[in-house]
Amino acid sequence: MTRVAPFVLVALLGASPAPAAENPDAALLSEAQKLFKPLPRDLATAGFPITTERIALGRVLFFEPRASLDGTVSCARCHLPALYGTDGLARSIGVKDRPNPRNAPTVLNAALQPFAHWRGDRTSVEDQARKALVGPPSFGQPDVESAMKQLDAIPGYRALFQKAFPRDPQPVNADNWASAIGAFERTLVTPSPFDAYLKGKVSALSPSARAGLRSFIQQGCVSCHNGVGIGGASFQKFGLTSDYWKETGSKTADKGRFDVTGNEADAYVFKVASLRNVAMTPPYFHDGSVASLPEAVRVMAKVQLGKDLSPEELTPLVAFLESLTGGVPESFSASPVLPAAGFTAQVR
Repeated sequence: MTRVAPFVLVALLGASPAPAAENPDAALLSEAQKLFKPLPRDLATAGFPITTERIALGRVLFFEPRASLDGTVSCARCHLPALYGTDGLARSIGVKDRPNPRNAPTVLNAALQPFAHWRGDRTSVEDQARKALVGPPSFGQPDVESAMKQLDAIPGYRALFQKAFPRDPQPVNADNWASAIGAFERTLVTPSPFDAYLKGKVSALSPSARAGLRSFIQQGCVSCHNGVGIGGASFQKFGLTSDYWKETGSKTADKGRFDVTGNEADAYVFKVASLRNVAMTPPYFHDGSVASLPEAVRVMAKVQLGKDLSPEELTPLVAFLESLTGGVPESFSASPVLPAAGFTAQVR
């Protein structure tokens, strides 16, 4: 019997192939799926359920200015559909042209967040809607009863409230106002190309956006901006490595959450912003001090991570952030017909 040399035998039988290197796009997707989650269909919870009737009422109330002190302020005044639920101002203007202390964040996907406002002094979108009625630079009413009295005097509203809250003998009240507006806001969900990507469609993101996602992860941005909202679920000091106002050019240094808690550890602490639709919602930060997205990214890298990013490094990061832009829901982009004197509204 002829003997075959071992190396010849291996050649004849075929050596076990070396494990193939993992596809970089597949590896990136797998990592992203561990850090982020796609948006759900709506943002209802067991504690904050929604119904068709409450959504319809909340949509009307969102655009209704006649519950404010001077009849000029609605939720939509500071959260315009054309500007992706913001108003484009550094600081919003409320009743009697009173300035708000901070920039208005978007209402799109806002119900994802466990607290509202830059300082986290509202516990939900419902809490924010109720307290806005008596906020001096918001609706400006002396008490919620005054707001509801104005609303109840408009023919048509009682029928809408009764249909949305059939078991309430006095349905036109501030709690129901808040529940209805909250129900509407919980439908304002904006799935984006990034959501399609997270569901497995790699081509939903351009090569530049995928490079930006990789950099977003590697640079450390994901330590705060993660989850379904890509942020919005935690608090962080603005200026971990240097004073933020030196980079933003802010005229004053807002102490943020410290003014709510009185705890020195909360000085300059703010809610981490959700980055969904961020490309559509300038100006940036709590004081609207930065006008462009590339500059906002540069500032964040500098004051949070201690990194100086070059223009070449900024470009893919911005491309990734642009992939977080979704479509504005039709129920938000089209203003409803409001009840008027002599008009009885009907939920359809």
